[in-house]
Amino acid sequence: MDTPNRALVTEAAAELLRSLQQRHGALMFHQSGGCCDGSSPMCYPDGDFIVGDRDILLAVLDVGDGGVPVWISGPQFDAWKHTQLVIDVVPGRGGGFSLEAPEGMRFLSRGRAFTEDENRALSVAPPVTGADFERGVRPPSNGTHIVAEGVDACAMPLK
Repeated sequence: MDTPNRALVTEAAAELLRSLQQRHGALMFHQSGGCCDGSSPMCYPDGDFIVGDRDILLAVLDVGDGGVPVWISGPQFDAWKHTQLVIDVVPGRGGGFSLEAPEGMRFLSRGRAFTEDENRALSVAPPVTGADFERGVRPPSNGTHIVAEGVDACAMPLK
């Protein structure tokens, strides 16, 4: 089995990212761990959020030139490592200093638990830390990171 992508993005979120890239240049995400911004994926100009040696690079989303890295803190990764992160967008105000805040849209994290087979495949592909990234290591990519809608990656509860 191929190693599954640890992070995906919906087409709607990718479209907003492309628009933000045109105005702000290269971008990055850091998955917030809670507190003031809840657990939102925070979007910054690339390099505006200091990535630590123990932060984990979930993926480099194939959106725009050079892609969009998706980071998470090491301790939060330990709690979420069995979950695929799906970045979506919904109407609302973005959190804190996230770039989409004035757009009337906000990025939202959805999650899907990896299957046993996927967890086995991931166990032989250690996560990429901030220190690894500085040495040029990148996470494996298994095809595109873009899905049409969130439901394509993780089932949504019925209303």
